[in-house]
Amino acid sequence: MLPEVNKILYCTDLSKNASYAFQYAVYLARKTGADIHILKVVEELSSDERLTLQSYILNQSSREEFLHHRINSAREQLQQRQDYFWEVIAPEDKDMRTKIVGCEVVEGYPTQTILKRAKELDCDLIVMGAHEKGWFHTLLGSVAKNVLRESRIPTLIVPRPEKVATAEPAIQKH
Repeated sequence: MLPEVNKILYCTDLSKNASYAFQYAVYLARKTGADIHILKVVEELSSDERLTLQSYILNQSSREEFLHHRINSAREQLQQRQDYFWEVIAPEDKDMRTKIVGCEVVEGYPTQTILKRAKELDCDLIVMGAHEKGWFHTLLGSVAKNVLRESRIPTLIVPRPEKVATAEPAIQKH
């Protein structure tokens, strides 16, 4: 017997396809009664990037402000995408917003952070979008590919839709 899906970890890179993948997370939550936890990982700066930052921004408080701004900017974008999604979704699906039990932006290494949060939150399913460009290795995206390979829970990688809307993310009404 397959385990029930009670908690879904929806991971976003804030791309158009990520918004499309969110539709699947909402659909699956409706069908299973699961809660959704939203996660955006802001990639941690490499040592070279941190060294460059220290070289060009000598003032420590300015460096910290820059790093803090990266997280805040991702939070704002995530909030805007969520607001837009719930604004244009079919009226009968608007009640699904109550299934969002968490929404966080975390700095870290994407694959490890996604897997760690899935375990900490005791999720039963990970949902994320495929990368937007290229052939298989870039189509899937290295983060999606690594999560798929290393995850010990079912993981749904949503491919790009054939038709991409020109307005905001690829969010379509049902």
